[in-house]
Amino acid sequence: MCYFLYLASPLTLSEVRSMLPNGLTADLAPPADHQTLRSLHPGTMTVARILAGRCSCDLVRPRLADSRADERHLRERYRKQGLAREEVITVLERHRHGEGRHFDSSIAERLRSFVAEHARNAGPSLYYLHFSASTPMSPAAIRYVSVGEVVDGWLAEDIPTVVRHSAV
Repeated sequence: MCYFLYLASPLTLSEVRSMLPNGLTADLAPPADHQTLRSLHPGTMTVARILAGRCSCDLVRPRLADSRADERHLRERYRKQGLAREEVITVLERHRHGEGRHFDSSIAERLRSFVAEHARNAGPSLYYLHFSASTPMSPAAIRYVSVGEVVDGWLAEDIPTVVRHSAV
């Protein structure tokens, strides 16, 4: 249970992957998540998770050099969700897959560049930031932004955001 950034796109997974900058990958979202997000954004061909390592945490918050301090935020979220110790260990192992990488301040800028290029080439697409891969999604009302509004803080947790090439 980490942060995961989902993309509901009219492109194929191969096309999405070909556009991603270095340091990011894309995998297909689990079927239930695919159905949920596809229902929110007609014309979706692919629902993918955009990852930096095995989660999207590095796209949301800087990874700290001290792993205990880095994981403190995650552990607090897990505690509030009532996760058992064994589950916490399992999910922290996934998060740690990216351990040893130093925070790359350019990753957020590279993500924004990808979002702009994707909007230009594919048209409007939905992005959804969600904490936890095992809790059901409960998206709020859809928010619409233009590429020009994709700046620091553009992603809001649990708010589906459609990015358009230009304001409409």
